[in-house]
Amino acid sequence: MPAGQGLTPHDIPVPDADETLPAPLPRLVTLDLIRGVAVLGILTINIAGFAGPTIASTTPNLPHAVGPLDEAAFAFNFLFFEGKMRALFSLLFGAGLVLFWERTEAAGGDGDILQLRRLGWLLLLGMLHYLLLWWGDILFVYAACGIAALLLRPLRNGTLLALALLLYYGWHVWGMLDSAAAITAESALRTHSASAAQLSLLAERLDPIQAWAAQELRESRLGWLELLRIKLVERPFWQIQMVSGVFSETLPLMLIGMVMYRRGFFDGGMPRRQLAEVSIVCTLAGLALTAMFLDWAWPRHFPPVAMNAALVWGLAMPHLMGGCGYAGLLVLAAPRLARTRIGRRLVSAGRMAFTNYVLTSLMMTFAFYGWGLGLYAKVGPLAQWLFVVGGWALMLIWSPLWLRRFRRGPLEWLWRSLVEHRALPNRL
Repeated sequence: MPAGQGLTPHDIPVPDADETLPAPLPRLVTLDLIRGVAVLGILTINIAGFAGPTIASTTPNLPHAVGPLDEAAFAFNFLFFEGKMRALFSLLFGAGLVLFWERTEAAGGDGDILQLRRLGWLLLLGMLHYLLLWWGDILFVYAACGIAALLLRPLRNGTLLALALLLYYGWHVWGMLDSAAAITAESALRTHSASAAQLSLLAERLDPIQAWAAQELRESRLGWLELLRIKLVERPFWQIQMVSGVFSETLPLMLIGMVMYRRGFFDGGMPRRQLAEVSIVCTLAGLALTAMFLDWAWPRHFPPVAMNAALVWGLAMPHLMGGCGYAGLLVLAAPRLARTRIGRRLVSAGRMAFTNYVLTSLMMTFAFYGWGLGLYAKVGPLAQWLFVVGGWALMLIWSPLWLRRFRRGPLEWLWRSLVEHRALPNRL
C-alpha cells in the first residue's frame, strides 16, 4: 500500500494476515503521526551530542565561547525542543506498551511474555547501536525502563499516576537540592565573591567535565574500529550507567503515557473540548516556565553548572507539561493533518521511527566523527540546524518511498522477526 493512501483519521490497515503474533488490528494513525514528529524532534536535541563535545548540549559556550547568533539558536532549541521531545517520546513508548499488549491479548497470545521478549531484543539492539554507532543510545534505556513499566502495568490508573508523579518529582527535587550549593558557588564566582570552599566545589564539578570534553575530542579523531575497541574494553557498562542516571525520569514518563492511552487521550476517547483546554494550558505553561528560566540564563551566557542542574533536574515540570501539551495538540490536529501530504510523510516516518532513529545516528556520526567527515567540535548551534533540516528531509522523503514496497521499516522488520523467531514476509 503506498504511504498516504487509504488513510483515515485514526488508522491505517496493515496487512498482517500471514503473521501469528500479534494479530492484525487497526494501527492508530495518531500515534504514528506523533511518533513521526517525535523522531524528528529528537534529532534537534541529539545534534549537539553528535556535533560534540557533550558539554555543548548543556551550554553553547563550552568548550569555547560562541557569538550571539549561536546563542540565539541554542535558546530557540532549548525553548521549543529540549526536554519536551524526550518527554513526548517516553510518553509514546508507554502508550505503545499498552497498545502492543492489547493487540497480543486480543489475538489470543500472552501479552506480557511477548512484550518481555520484544524488550529483551530491544536491549540487545540498543547495545549494538551503542557499540557500532553512538554513545547516546536510548534504545537500551527504553527497553530497561519498559520492562519495569510492564511489571507495573496491572496497577490501576490512579495508582500508576501517583507512583509516576511521586518518583518523577521526588527525583528531580532531590537533584535540585543536591545542586543548590554548586549553583550558588557559580553565581558567587560570577560576582567575584566566591569563597575558597565554593571555588573547590566548582572545581570538583567542572574539572571532570573539562577532562571528559578533552577526551571526547581526542576520541573523535579515531577510526571506527578503535572506537569500538574503547567501548568494549574501557566502557562496557556505559549503558547501565545511563539507565541509572535517567531511570527516575524515563520510567515515570512511560507510566504516564500508559495512563494517557488507557484514558483515551490518543484515540479520541477524551472529549475534544477538554483535550483542547488541557493541551493548550500545558503547552503554554511549559513554554512560559522555560522562557522564564531562559530570561535568567541567556544574559548570563548559559552558566554550565546552573544549566546542567536545570536540564537534568530543575525543568522537570515544563518538560512534562510541554510533552503532554505537544501530544494533545497533535492528537487534535491528527484527523486533518494525517490527510495532508506532510501529514502522510510524518505518519510514514513514525511507522519507521526505529529505523529512522538509527539512520540518523549513522548519518551524524559519519558527518562528525574521524572515520567520516571529521566535523566534530567544528559546527556551532546555528550551523547544526543545517544537519537537522537535512536529516528531517531524508526521513520524510525515504520513509513513504520504502513503505510503498514494504510493510515496515528494515529494523522494524528485523526486530519483529527476532521476537517471533522467524523471518516475516515484508514485501507488499
